[in-house]
Amino acid sequence: MDNEFLPLATAAAREASRWLARSSAAQRDAGLLSMAEAMRAAEAEILAANATDIGSFTGSASLRDRLVLDPHRIAAMAQGLEDIAVLPDPLDRTLAEWTRPNGLRFRRIATPIGVIGMIYESRPNVGADAAGLCLKSGNAVILRGGSESFYSSIAIHAALISGLRAAGLPEACVQVAPSTDRAFVAAMLGAAGAIDLIIPRGGRSLVERVQREARVPVLAHAEGLNHTYVHAAADPEMARKILANAKMRRTSVCGATETLLIDREVAPTLLPLLIADLRALGCNFRADGASREIVPGLPPAADNDFDTEWLDAILSVRVVDGVDQALAHIARHGSGHTDAIVTEDADAAEIFLAGIDSAVALWNASTQFCDGAEFGFGAEIGIATGRVHARGPVGLEQLTTYRYVVLGDGQVRP
Repeated sequence: MDNEFLPLATAAAREASRWLARSSAAQRDAGLLSMAEAMRAAEAEILAANATDIGSFTGSASLRDRLVLDPHRIAAMAQGLEDIAVLPDPLDRTLAEWTRPNGLRFRRIATPIGVIGMIYESRPNVGADAAGLCLKSGNAVILRGGSESFYSSIAIHAALISGLRAAGLPEACVQVAPSTDRAFVAAMLGAAGAIDLIIPRGGRSLVERVQREARVPVLAHAEGLNHTYVHAAADPEMARKILANAKMRRTSVCGATETLLIDREVAPTLLPLLIADLRALGCNFRADGASREIVPGLPPAADNDFDTEWLDAILSVRVVDGVDQALAHIARHGSGHTDAIVTEDADAAEIFLAGIDSAVALWNASTQFCDGAEFGFGAEIGIATGRVHARGPVGLEQLTTYRYVVLGDGQVRP
């Protein structure tokens, strides 16, 4: 790693963040639209860079799907930037205001965080989403993508810089690691005072390393060990439709369901249908003993299968006795990301929604709706599962903090 790059990058990012904090919404929106235009214009260069990454990739098919770019995905990145541009300005909002008996007027005002470090794996489009969200929210960002997507990330960054330049915005608003040297990650994690927030987005090992080593505050994106619980009062056709989508729409995304829990009361009739639906879509299974008694031939679940984020066409299956046992299973094995109940019983749904301790809980909907765009955020920089500052999809509002403005007319403290 060039030992001089990060200090220079963070210094430039700090200056850019100060410029952004004083900028108008119109300036930032113009930058987003210009970046989107540049992204479309650079399609050939981005595809060529992505082909280089794909040519040396040796991982699984589902992880390869995260890495692959095509004209549709490039257009989606550009559209994502445009979608962010039309969202309301998250800055300078008055979050609260009040007046004290002495006449002092207090205002709590939304303000940028400052300099954000984004460390991510596999999915090169994450860099474009992060750049767009950070720009709109007035933050400078330093990106470090995975080594498997290095050339794609460099090409996407070149397009983003071209757009910033055309719009007259500081190029240091969005920077990218110049190499795949792992020492750069360590340097980012140790950059207390130079980087204000680190956001890791990737597998468990990456997130755990960042949380273990960082001297900078971390907004963690945990793995998506998500559950769909089919309650005894579920509408069978709805359950079939939701589960097929939750598991198989895209198996490689963090919102995919990894475990099916189904009530014993309906399992004998409904579980064979659910298994047949998913088998037809190419899904494999890891099942507990009760499930295998109902559907002979299902592969048995090993001890750690219910603790595994498959990110593949594999589903863990368990039969449970009611809402309480479903909640207990999720509490023991879940990652606090996204969990869903399918039921027509409103009381059971309320018990589940109140008892689940996950960032996102759904009733009669696919877990794959855990996505910033689906929440109306335009895009997301990750899914936060901690309990400090933000939970769930992290969009513009979650990339701001606040400050206080106090207005007086000569008051002095007695």
